[in-house]
Amino acid sequence: VQLQASGGGLVQAGGSLRLSCTSSGRTLSRYDIGWFRQAPGKEREFVAASRWNGGNTFYADSVKGRFTISRDNAKTTVFLQMNSLKPEDTAVYYCAADSRVIVSQYSNARVYDFWGQGTLVTVSS
Repeated sequence: VQLQASGGGLVQAGGSLRLSCTSSGRTLSRYDIGWFRQAPGKEREFVAASRWNGGNTFYADSVKGRFTISRDNAKTTVFLQMNSLKPEDTAVYYCAADSRVIVSQYSNARVYDFWGQGTLVTVSS
């Protein structure tokens, strides 16, 4: 499955952005989806994840209460709504997919087989 992440941009601290993860020509309803980010000079880190049925969501402590992962009704797009953005949220954001991820491994980037190209989010102070 080929993924595309979009929606990044420049925003002031305290602002909001909504990222989208889509798959050309294929529904994402069968896939567990994770969002990860990588800041310059840092390792890729887990942000949020959604089980294939949308029934369970997972968040990194650093974004809990500010970010929300969701799916559209047609299961063609997975969103990451980012509110109350901080300068430390600045990074390239990637969406990733896998057919089934063990619950304990949702934050592990290595278990995801498919990755999008990333979208840059820059939060100015």
